[in-house]
Amino acid sequence: MMTLRDLPVGKSGRVVTVGGEKVLRRRLLDMGLTPRTTVTVKKIAPLGDPIALLLRGYVLTLRLEDARHITVEEVAT
Repeated sequence: MMTLRDLPVGKSGRVVTVGGEKVLRRRLLDMGLTPRTTVTVKKIAPLGDPIALLLRGYVLTLRLEDARHITVEEVAT
């Protein structure tokens, strides 16, 4: 298992857990990053932060600091 921050561009992962402080965790869950959701890393900003994710039919940008609180397991694309 790895964090969403470690998932390479073009790879997909299934969300296992969402951690972080209470407010941050609630915000991540509200954005659709819930357990068992498949997420694909579409691209990384030129300076490495933020990352663009494809999930539930939309693109979400997320800071690397927030992505480290999400544990994923890699799935075949």
